[in-house]
Amino acid sequence: MSADVSKLDAYWMPFTANRQFKQAPRLLTQADGMYFRDDKGREILDGIAGLWCVNAGHNRAKIVKAIQEQAAELDFAPPFQMGHPKAFELAERLAAIAPTGMNRVFFTNSGSESVDTALKMAIAYHRVRGEGARTRLIGRERGYHGVNFGGISVGGMVANRKMFGSLLAGVDHIRHTHDPARNAFSVGIPPHGAEFAEDLERLVALHDASTIAAVIVEPVAGSTGVLLPPQGYLQRLREICDKHGILLIFDEVITGFGRTGKPFAAQTFGVTPDLMTVAKGITNGCVPMGAVFAQQKIHDAFMTGPEHLIEFFHGYTYSAHPLACAAGIATLDTYADDDLLTRAARMEGEFAKALHSLREEPNVIDVRNIGLVGGIELKPLDGQPAKRAFNVFLDCWDKGLLIRTTGDTVALSPPLIIESGHIERIVDTLRGALRRAA
Repeated sequence: MSADVSKLDAYWMPFTANRQFKQAPRLLTQADGMYFRDDKGREILDGIAGLWCVNAGHNRAKIVKAIQEQAAELDFAPPFQMGHPKAFELAERLAAIAPTGMNRVFFTNSGSESVDTALKMAIAYHRVRGEGARTRLIGRERGYHGVNFGGISVGGMVANRKMFGSLLAGVDHIRHTHDPARNAFSVGIPPHGAEFAEDLERLVALHDASTIAAVIVEPVAGSTGVLLPPQGYLQRLREICDKHGILLIFDEVITGFGRTGKPFAAQTFGVTPDLMTVAKGITNGCVPMGAVFAQQKIHDAFMTGPEHLIEFFHGYTYSAHPLACAAGIATLDTYADDDLLTRAARMEGEFAKALHSLREEPNVIDVRNIGLVGGIELKPLDGQPAKRAFNVFLDCWDKGLLIRTTGDTVALSPPLIIESGHIERIVDTLRGALRRAA
């Protein structure tokens, strides 16, 4: 069924060019496997796993059945002073695949909530240990950590920050890791830039370590255009945090659940943070859910005082919602059934070769990749930033391919079930769109 354009006005759409969309709507009505179907009946190849979240592909029977059965059995359970079995089961299952030592799980409803939760945990952790002066939070330029006030404060994407005033006080940022002069067209992890982690020492000198609670970074910065950490960078960041007693938080909302070739990017890079935020792939995008993984030392620091008192005054009405927990358990089962949490490592070489074949196409100034994540950066149109990439997005949509653009970068993060034929079609469609956009 085609859209009735007279009924599109009421919905104020998020992160969308609303006026352009409502002149030519792109409406999705069904999904299965690697494909969406639009309101005109066209099949659309999903090149971005919905929105970095449908890692196991669409309409997975085990997940659908689990949600249906849970809705009929227990539709809601209050999460404060109460619990339900699937919340504890899911937490145990998640802890089993997490980086070593990250064995405590606090449930939220989104990546943005996970970030704000982790920031509050970090500040409160230092306070309960008698270091209450550690309230400063350090983010990174070009970082994306959701859209709540904490997340946009530590985030470093200008467009997400500029309209919202001074945001949280006591926040600073280290420099980003993008270095096209030395690293353009690197296949996989770029070789140059580990020294960028030393910028944290500059902020320690400026503010003093005794005032800094935590540093938060994405292991791979996704929403800003797929920026990879240089070789040795995350290891050095970990060393500096340890040296100064600063907590390290990884935002793995995008990289979690198999995207980089292991369950979490922390394991791909061999660096374990103190806190780790997740969402998206935790339920394959079927039911909103997020979580914060904490090392046991973080959790145990709060477990003091009288046992009848609340230890951490934080949470959400829908924390560990029964439907989300059922979806999460079935999602983990589906990942295990198809060996999806490591499949990106097996497909990475083929995916990288296909993406880097685009380097000679018109206006391509960089190609970046890791696991099943890719970024193709384009030369901007004069005086019209983001326009060339948006034209490529529209062209691909017309040809039956869904991609994502951020600024003038095309981002790809297909479902982990992707096969060789899908990769070929994605790259061929992009190649044609790049040539037509020139």
